[in-house]
Parts: sequence; C-alpha cells; structure tokens
Amino acid sequence: MTMIKQTLLTVGNAKISKGEAFGYLTKGLHLAPANLSGYEVCRWRSKGCTMACLNTAGRGQMNSVQDSRIAKTKLFFEQRFDFLTKLSKEITSTIKSASKKGLQAVFRPNLTSDIAWEDITNEDGKTIFEKHGSTQFYYYTKSFKRMKTFIDGELPSNYHLTFSCSEHNEEKCKMVLAMGGNVAVVFRNQLPETWNGFKVVNGDKSDLRFLDNQGVVVGLIEKGLAKKDLTGFVKEGINS
Repeated sequence: MTMIKQTLLTVGNAKISKGEAFGYLTKGLHLAPANLSGYEVCRWRSKGCTMACLNTAGRGQMNSVQDSRIAKTKLFFEQRFDFLTKLSKEITSTIKSASKKGLQAVFRPNLTSDIAWEDITNEDGKTIFEKHGSTQFYYYTKSFKRMKTFIDGELPSNYHLTFSCSEHNEEKCKMVLAMGGNVAVVFRNQLPETWNGFKVVNGDKSDLRFLDNQGVVVGLIEKGLAKKDLTGFVKEGINS
C-alpha cells in the first residue's frame, strides 16, 4: 500500500460554507471533471453542462488547483484502494473536527464528477456509505437509472441524490419530479416560482440538498461560464 499525502477533501465553495449556519459542515471531493484527467468521471454529461461546469469557478481558475484535481482523479483510478483508505481517514477526522465546533459533518463526494459511489468498494468490500453509516452523503447526478434507484429506496439511507437537468433530459426531469424526486435546474437571471408545474425552491441559499422537500425543483442561478450558455442547459427564469 502506498501512502497518499495529498489532501482529498476540501471545503469547496462559498455556497457550501453557508451550511454552517444550519449546523452542518460540508466537505467534498473535487475531481477533474469530464475526461480532463484522461479518465471519464461524468459519463452522463451533456455538452451544455460540460461547457458550464463550475470546475473553473473561484479558485478553480488557478493552475495549481486544476493540477491538484487531475492528480486526485488519477489517484482514484490508479491507486483505488489507497485512495479510498485516505478518503475514509479524512471523513473520520472531519467528523471529529466538525463535532468539536458543534457541527455535523456531511459529504459531497462528487463536487465536479458523477461517479456511482455505491459501486465503489474498498479492499474489505465496503462502500463509503457502509463504512460511515451514520454520516450523510449527497450529490447531483444526471443518471436517470441511479436517480430512480434512489427514489425507489434502493440506495443506502445515508445517501441523497438530486437529479440534474441538462439541455437534453427535460422529459426525464418531469418523470423524476412526478415520482417524488428532486431536480436541479439552472436558470438565467432569476428563479421562477414554478417549472413545468412544479414548485421551485432556492438552491443557492445553501448546498444542503438532503434537507429539501420532496418533488421540488432546486433552482440555481447561472454562474461563471453558464452565463454564456447557448445550448439550452440554462433555462429562462419564467414560470412554466
């Protein structure tokens, strides 16, 4: 086993930090999205979300940050067990440090990726959800199959998914909402009150998606490169 020295989990962005006001400390895993590292980590991505990816938002503009994310992604694929051992240690230490601050640690293992973590096991055959059974994990996915599995209650109970809308999957989004799942939609300039007849909640208030009511649209205002989107990935902020 090779010791990994690189820190895997980061606090992420300003919105993630907003969770502390609600009593939660979120840390997440920033991998290099799409196939930037030579390995594909967003197999359900669309052209629009690839172009608008928040990978280059904030500190992501720095070469050193990009290099770090690429290095982490290569470690994940090339030293899987070492990576998972280090990840588990960081999760445990984060839980302890959050507890000292009176906060509950929660985790987003896919900040800039869409990996099926329920299929990723360590040498002992356990997933991170099993290894940290009382800890909340959450993220967004564009996989309809995985989202349906989540809605059907077939994923670990400490694992929450929000479906992610693109320029190509609006019909699937409606199906997810009809089944009681939540869908994140990026809007231009303002949030509508409804989208396709479903209530829109402000997803920019915090990143704590596991606290959202069921069957709602999680509205997000476009940021960074998404402001230039012409693919249809960003929706108009009008009631529908």
